[in-house]
Amino acid sequence: MSTVKANDLQTTAGGIPTVKGQQLIPTAWVNFNGTGTVAIRDSENVSSITDNGTGYYTANFTTAMSDTNYISVGTAGGTGTNTLMNLSQYYSSAPTTTSCPLNIVWQNGTNADPVYVGVTILGGQS
Repeated sequence: MSTVKANDLQTTAGGIPTVKGQQLIPTAWVNFNGTGTVAIRDSENVSSITDNGTGYYTANFTTAMSDTNYISVGTAGGTGTNTLMNLSQYYSSAPTTTSCPLNIVWQNGTNADPVYVGVTILGGQS
């Protein structure tokens, strides 16, 4: 058996490599602080986060998605005892190829600005 070692893999066009038509890595991800002045801690293919009000954010992509059929998976939490939160990709607007709307709510349904937010975007990149 052979072993392939590489520091970076890209398609010949510079895109994300695929196996059986599926991308090997998330198209984008971001870890950000959702309280006070919103700040990205670390990210890949997310250029900025827009704060649209309590619990409402927009993740803006560095490189556009190929269509709007991507999904977001995420977690959010605070530092207190009531830290169970839900993250939704859709709130009042549909995703676009250049940004993904996010809504974060407490388990009781009220909007929340969490200290920790982590989001992974899975889908095709332009």
